Amino acid sequence: MSKIFNVEDARSLMPEVMGKVAELVTLRADLAELTYDLRQTGHSGLGGLPEAKGIEARMDDILSWFGGQGIEVKGVAPVLVDFPAVLDGVSVRLCWIEGESDLAWYHRSELGFPARRPLPN
Repeated sequence: MSKIFNVEDARSLMPEVMGKVAELVTLRADLAELTYDLRQTGHSGLGGLPEAKGIEARMDDILSWFGGQGIEVKGVAPVLVDFPAVLDGVSVRLCWIEGESDLAWYHRSELGFPARRPLPN
């Protein structure tokens, strides 16, 4: 069974989530630049194929960390994560997207991102 978070537990993980996301964003940009350079010119200041594979491996490690915490990664560009939860007896996802300063949104589990609403106070 999936982990079910309450708002406080999910928010307590946000500093670590944001740290992992910051690293993921850097790696994502490095990989995009490295891949582009290699395709265009065959070389890059960021390295070659071994470095690309290393970046991919580190990204996989970070994504695995999220899964290990019970956090669902819904996207990586931008990074979008959901915390399975229950609000007022309804299955929801506490929803955070790269760039937001706090975990402040949710949506019904079956509806997804377009149905986001602010968390009740």
